[in-house]
Amino acid sequence: MIINHPVLGPCDAAEFTYLGDASLINRPDPLAKNAGEAFYEYQYLRDSPAGEHRELWYHEYGSRDWLVVTRNTLTHEITKVEMAREVARMTGRDK
Repeated sequence: MIINHPVLGPCDAAEFTYLGDASLINRPDPLAKNAGEAFYEYQYLRDSPAGEHRELWYHEYGSRDWLVVTRNTLTHEITKVEMAREVARMTGRDK
């Protein structure tokens, strides 16, 4: 599988480490009243969808960038690759 890095261009998926669901960018507030429950759900309760899914990939053997890859889990077709820091900024989580 080839991941088209937004800066470096096409890279083999073997250069990357898969982390999981891209919603992990949105960490719960540790000071919230329900922080324990929120972190439990964040850590352990995840969907494993069939079809299009946004995932976090780390370019371990290259630039060390985090990417958000939109990929079809049935066909492995990649439809979008974004820098994770840009996605975090758009969601207001990059402080």
